[in-house]
Amino acid sequence: MKAALQDFIIYMSEVKKASVNTIMSYQNDLTKLIKHLANQNITDIGKISETSLNSYILNMEREGMAPATVSRNIASIKAFILYLVRKGRLQNDPTERMHAPKVEKKPPQILSLNQIKGLLEQPDISTIKGIRDKAMLELLYATGIRVSELISIRLDDINLKNRFLRCCSASKERIIPFGNMAKQALENYFIKARSELVGNMDTNICFTNLSGEPMSRQGFWKIIKSYGKIAGIQDEITPQILRNSFAVHMIDNGADIQSIQELLGHSDAAATQVYMQNRNKKVREVYAQAHPRA
Repeated sequence: MKAALQDFIIYMSEVKKASVNTIMSYQNDLTKLIKHLANQNITDIGKISETSLNSYILNMEREGMAPATVSRNIASIKAFILYLVRKGRLQNDPTERMHAPKVEKKPPQILSLNQIKGLLEQPDISTIKGIRDKAMLELLYATGIRVSELISIRLDDINLKNRFLRCCSASKERIIPFGNMAKQALENYFIKARSELVGNMDTNICFTNLSGEPMSRQGFWKIIKSYGKIAGIQDEITPQILRNSFAVHMIDNGADIQSIQELLGHSDAAATQVYMQNRNKKVREVYAQAHPRA
């Protein structure tokens, strides 16, 4: 069964062009499923049944896993089973009657404008590391790109003169403008810091770690969390929260939802629509405060 999983992962990567994060989720979710099935003495693909899969889902729920986590696992299982059916390795689809639990859609967590300002002011731009961190944070908030996209940026993806970034993910490419603050931070980085970081290494990666190697997602997460702590931000802070903040702040200042969808690189409009929840909440609050008969 592990060999079938590896075939599926290769298929999702090379044929479906799924993102790195999606592939990692499939790998993690399905590895746990296979381990559970093995514990039930089910090691042959042909023995996978509706009952065995439902027992796994019930087990996750008994362990107190969040509905969103269970729902994601079900999506992974369905995708894997469908692949096996299409390849003729399963005759019937045992997930046909499997339904994901209802997940409450909460407004995305964001930072206020003051919190953003405080966060972006934390890097010490008298140091090489601070100059790099300032450029990364400014660009992340200016464009709303994913952290995986940020650490993959190459030098020729950035046009400083016209202030835009070319962002490539899977088979998609989009052009994202950025403002003057991000431009200044990038210019400072290219003039004062990048050559010091990469040394004699031949690399086209824009942002590197202090050893001149490509930065990891985990490495940047540590950076942003440390600055959040210094800035006195009590809530959890992640690169995704900066992406959320970019979208909501743009909408609050008049950007239309279609433009936000294009900037964020969402293929499904529903993924972008979630950012309107914050806007609708704000409108209701303004109405409640301003209308004489509210």
